[in-house]
Amino acid sequence: MSIPAPTLEHVFDARIDVAVPVEVGVTAAGSRRVIAITGGLVTGPGLTGRIVPGGADYQTIAADGLTRLHARYVIETEGGALIYVENTGLRFGPPEALERLRRGEPVDPGLIYFRTAPVFETACPQLAWMQTSLFLATGARAPDHVALSVYRVG
Repeated sequence: MSIPAPTLEHVFDARIDVAVPVEVGVTAAGSRRVIAITGGLVTGPGLTGRIVPGGADYQTIAADGLTRLHARYVIETEGGALIYVENTGLRFGPPEALERLRRGEPVDPGLIYFRTAPVFETACPQLAWMQTSLFLATGARAPDHVALSVYRVG
């Protein structure tokens, strides 16, 4: 029996606008940060809309710089449907690049490993397919936003 290899289908790109991080401090789990999501845009072949202000990205940063990301926010489609997003992932790279990111400075996205696995929930029947597939995203952090490219795993 031959099991097919997964494929990736580009669904959308997102520009997620963010506020200045709130530095909670170093805890037993690592350095904690919370970053408010203030808005943004979603464009692509599978989805178009906006990021609703009010979500946040909850981060834990280990001593070696590995950042565990857990963002929760809502997308509103052009047609008015709402999609709840829970996006968990990792960001890692050379110490000097990670330190520049932490200071809010621009960093070449090629230097940073930034991958997430978003999960979607919606009451919209036309978007039910988003709840029955796995998704992967690649990301890049800029001083005032996060850029994501989201793919459905086929």
